[in-house]
Amino acid sequence: MKTNIILMGPPGAGKGTQAKLIIQEFNLPHISTGDMFREAMKNATPLGLKAKSYIDQGHLVPDDVTIGIVEERLAQDDCKGGFLLDGFPRTIPQAEALDKMMAKMHRKIDLVIDVETPKEELIRRISGRRVCKSCGAPYHVDTMKPKVDGVCDICGGPLMQRKDDNVEALEVRLNHYEHETKPLLDYYKEAGNLVTLDGSKGKDLLFVEVKELIRGER
Repeated sequence: MKTNIILMGPPGAGKGTQAKLIIQEFNLPHISTGDMFREAMKNATPLGLKAKSYIDQGHLVPDDVTIGIVEERLAQDDCKGGFLLDGFPRTIPQAEALDKMMAKMHRKIDLVIDVETPKEELIRRISGRRVCKSCGAPYHVDTMKPKVDGVCDICGGPLMQRKDDNVEALEVRLNHYEHETKPLLDYYKEAGNLVTLDGSKGKDLLFVEVKELIRGER
C-alpha cells in the first residue's frame, strides 16, 4: 500500500472531498496547509495574520512560512505510519524542501495524485461555496444546499462566502497554479510517482480510482 501521499490539483478540483474519503478509508492523518492556516487565522496568531494578508488576495503564502509549518507537522507521531499532504507542495522549492524532510526521516513520497478539472467547472464549484460563520460547516448553492436558505443546518448560524471564494480571487489563484504549481507535475512525473485523474467525474467514481492507486492495484 502507498502510505506517503500528495494530493494535487487546482482550487475547486475536489481535493477536499477526496481527502476526507481517503483518511476515512485508510486512517491516514490529513495534512492540509489550508486548514492549518485557517486555524491560525481564526486564532489571530502572528502566522495567521501574516497568512491572511496573502490568502485574502488569492496569493500563495510564502515558502518559508509554509515549509516551516509542514515540517513541524510531519515530525509528529501520528505521521510515522504515513500521511496525506493536501495543499503542499505548491512550488518546486517546496517540493525540494519536502524531499529533504523525507530523506531526514529515511522515507519517500510513494504517490502523487493530480486531480484535473476544466476551468468552467472550477468556477462553478468555487463561486457557489458557502460556509457557516459560526461552526464552519460547508455548503454549496447547487450541490449542498441548506434546509433553510442562508442558515446552517447544524447550528443555525449564518452562511457566508469566504473572501477567496469569488471569481476574481479564483482567477488569481488559478494563475498562480498555472505558473508556479503546474511545473510540479513535471517534477513528480520525472520522479515516477505521478498519476493524473479526471476530477470532473462524480466523487464516488473518482474515489474508486483513488483507492486502486493507494492499494497498488493499478
